[in-house]
Amino acid sequence: MVIIESMAEKKKLTSNPKKQTASKKTAQLETLLEMSAAVVSDRYIEEILQLMVRMTADMMGSKICSIMMLDESGQELEIRATQALSQEYKSKPPLKVGQSISGLAVKEKRPITALDVRKEPLYTYPEIARKEGLVSMASIPMMIKDRVIGVLNSYTSTEHQFTPDELKVLQIVANQAAIAIENTKLFDRTIEMEEALKTRKAVERAKGILMKEYGVSEDEAFKIMQRKSMNTRSSIREIAEAVILANEIKP
Repeated sequence: MVIIESMAEKKKLTSNPKKQTASKKTAQLETLLEMSAAVVSDRYIEEILQLMVRMTADMMGSKICSIMMLDESGQELEIRATQALSQEYKSKPPLKVGQSISGLAVKEKRPITALDVRKEPLYTYPEIARKEGLVSMASIPMMIKDRVIGVLNSYTSTEHQFTPDELKVLQIVANQAAIAIENTKLFDRTIEMEEALKTRKAVERAKGILMKEYGVSEDEAFKIMQRKSMNTRSSIREIAEAVILANEIKP
């Protein structure tokens, strides 16, 4: 009797649209919180983006979800992450900005949707869409303040009109992905600056050693290290550190 009541109660809950909506929003919030935790973690950026497209596809019920990034010229979009298994989709050629649905999202800095990409003139690869069973699409710009760095694409397998709430959720995901990428770039720049500073300090110290040892000018000391670097195919920092080490172990 208890089991029957429990099943009946469960059926009552699942048939209640308000309960379903609340449950869906709770699940979305939990997913977004999990993504936020991933963004600030010490995982590699490729792993973070792959996790985000997989979780977004599960959360939205997407057939395919992908993240595309602008190249250095800012004129083409290339796939950076997707949970799609199809090699044909993964190896799609880059898209020109302004000449595709995703490119239009970048150009206009707003979400662009298509009810059926198989019939949409602006969609660049309708033959791939037919093979993969892709129908409706939402392309969301990945924003850093007022700058677009890529797009988040979400596809469905049936015709679907994306609601304002769904587009808001996708925009949150897109912006989190943009933050993750920007944080990685800032970290890489910081590392480069630290390495450059270490190199400069080593070279300055090595020049001082050579100037004192051989009675040469600062410019000549640097040229000595440059020639040694070219002859041995070693970096200038490696030569500088070798000069410093030799001086330290000298009797």
